[in-house]
Amino acid sequence: MLFHRYTGPSFTALLKTHYPELIPSFNKLEVPKEVVRSTTIAALCYQGGVLIAGDRRATIDGHLVVSEDVVKVFKTDDYSALAIAGTFGPSIKMAKLFKTELEHYEKMEGIPLTLEGKANKLSQLIEQNFPAAVMGLPVMPIFVGYDLKEKRGKIFEYDITGGTFTRSKQEPYAASGSGGERAKSTFEHFFRDGMNRDEAVELMVKALSFAAKRDAATSGKLFLIKDVSERGVSDIPGYGEEK
Repeated sequence: MLFHRYTGPSFTALLKTHYPELIPSFNKLEVPKEVVRSTTIAALCYQGGVLIAGDRRATIDGHLVVSEDVVKVFKTDDYSALAIAGTFGPSIKMAKLFKTELEHYEKMEGIPLTLEGKANKLSQLIEQNFPAAVMGLPVMPIFVGYDLKEKRGKIFEYDITGGTFTRSKQEPYAASGSGGERAKSTFEHFFRDGMNRDEAVELMVKALSFAAKRDAATSGKLFLIKDVSERGVSDIPGYGEEK
């Protein structure tokens, strides 16, 4: 019997070929009674880049606080970042797997994926989680990146099926989670074209703070904000650092 060795650029396909037991199976999934969820996340384009942010609270059923210090915003490679909302456990696993996917692709191919290619790769991971999502364990990330060719930041949103929505031209902002609509409303009222980074940070904080005032599942004490630009991915001073 010949042993097939997978040598392609997909880390997930590598696991399926050689270590299928490591791929989560949702055929007999049972939803736990107490599910930890994370909210709120948001992204905002400015002149020269894009911000991505989230609060630090995790809750059960939206009202029982289990932590005020969780990380929902992650650097995924030199020019992209991801924020997670939804069920905390699966979201963290997806964020880590996505980062590994991008690293594996670059090592195998010698070049990084295009920004749209990265967004599509994340879409595939969300699609794989769909059986869990319909059973009450959704993962709803926002993905952002800086397009080195077009010299601008881009935002990608997703539904639970993995459908991708680019928010780079029509709406230069996005928000998700239980406080997402409130954050988005703030953007709608105060966003203006041509904002610099400092102005964008101020608006991001205002949006997350407004969400926290109306949503018990969103913390108003601590935020984590990352900047993605031609300089790469960096933390906004005063708004936390990735653990």
